[in-house]
Order: sequence, then structure tokens, then C-alpha cells
Amino acid sequence: MARIASGTIVTGLTAAALAAIGVLAWQASAAPDHTGRSHTAPSASARPSTAPSTAPSPEPVALPPASGHGKRIVYSLAQRRVWLVSADDQVERGFTVTPGSVSPTPGTYTVTSRSERVTGTDGVPIEHVVRFAVVRGTTIGFSAAVDGSVPSPQTAKKTGGVREKAADGTAMWQFALIGAKVIVVP
Repeated sequence: MARIASGTIVTGLTAAALAAIGVLAWQASAAPDHTGRSHTAPSASARPSTAPSTAPSPEPVALPPASGHGKRIVYSLAQRRVWLVSADDQVERGFTVTPGSVSPTPGTYTVTSRSERVTGTDGVPIEHVVRFAVVRGTTIGFSAAVDGSVPSPQTAKKTGGVREKAADGTAMWQFALIGAKVIVVP
């Protein structure tokens, strides 16, 4: 059986991530703003060549019921999804996440600490770490792997990292300052 070098895998994943970011940026530039007006569409030369011009934009996923009010981070355990919500209850960003092997119980938490770059409990270098809970000695927090990897489920290790894509990790880092409210829902 032939083996694929890890560098080849990382290169392929990086290329796919960059293509996805280009498609999402293009879609966002054509999305209506809060007044309902569309932004000017980018020129044909600015569009990614891999994006079909008729690609439907993904439907936003609604906030779960009973997820609080005001500026907050909402984390749905069942949906494996996070929403960054403004003070006027408008979703600024929503995205999927990959939870660790230990999850917080539903409830209200606050961001207690942040680290720009550390090594995760799974040994992976991570960035934009936003911690908000401790469960049976395992710290729970949002983070993005520096290499863009997504953790594989590990039942033998207790990991509390809720992994995000790099762009989502950057958005979380800018949004979730110390003391920010985190609402965890089932």
C-alpha cells in the first residue's frame, strides 16, 4: 500500500481551504447588507475561477431558542455550531466547530482567559484560544489549529478544545474578550 507524505496532505488541505475562503469571500461580497441592499458584485477577474456563478449561498442557521439576549457567544452541543451575537441580538457570524472529548453542561459561562498561541492538550499547536469552563479538571475553550487540522475523536484523552477553522478562530478572538458571555445550549 502506498503512503502519502504528511506534507502532501497538508499542502492539499491548505489549497482546499484557500479555495473555500475565496468562494466564501466572493459570496459575502454579493450578500445583502443589513439594509437589504446588495453590494456591488465583484468584477469577473476578481471571482475565483473555481466558483460557479450560480452557486446558491448557504442559508443561515437560526439561533437556538432560549439562547439568551445581548452580546454573547452561543454554542450548541447538538448542532456543533457557534454563533457570535451582537448586543442588539443580531448574528454577526455563525460557524460549525469540532468539539473535544469533554463538553460543558448547558448553561451560562464567561470567558475567563485567552492565549494567542499555545499547544493544545492533544499536542497540536493552536491559536486564538478563548477559555470559558472547566469540567472535571479539563479546561474547555474555543481554538483553531495553527496547521488548519481538525482533531480526530480521541476517547482515551480528555480534550476540551472546541476547534474552529482559522478564520472563525480569528473572528472569535476579536469578539470574545475576557468576561464575554458564553451560552451553551443542548
